[in-house]
Amino acid sequence: MTARQLVPHVAMRPLWRCRNCGREWPCQPAKLSLLSEYRGNRTALIIYLGTLMAEANDQFAQLNPDRRVDLTDRFLNWARARG
Repeated sequence: MTARQLVPHVAMRPLWRCRNCGREWPCQPAKLSLLSEYRGNRTALIIYLGTLMAEANDQFAQLNPDRRVDLTDRFLNWARARG
């Protein structure tokens, strides 16, 4: 019996789909992982996600220059502190 290899929920660039589940990244498991990793430092999480969002914007623009997408909800809004 072989151990099942765990595939992390990371972005597959330049499509920004999850390498594990194929959903738009960050998928729900990736979000949970990021929230855990950045527990206690929400500002650093937002900065990290903002950097990734800028990279994704650039890559999407190269793939499809005629179509602009707003990635704010996908990358940032879910990570903002509630309250």
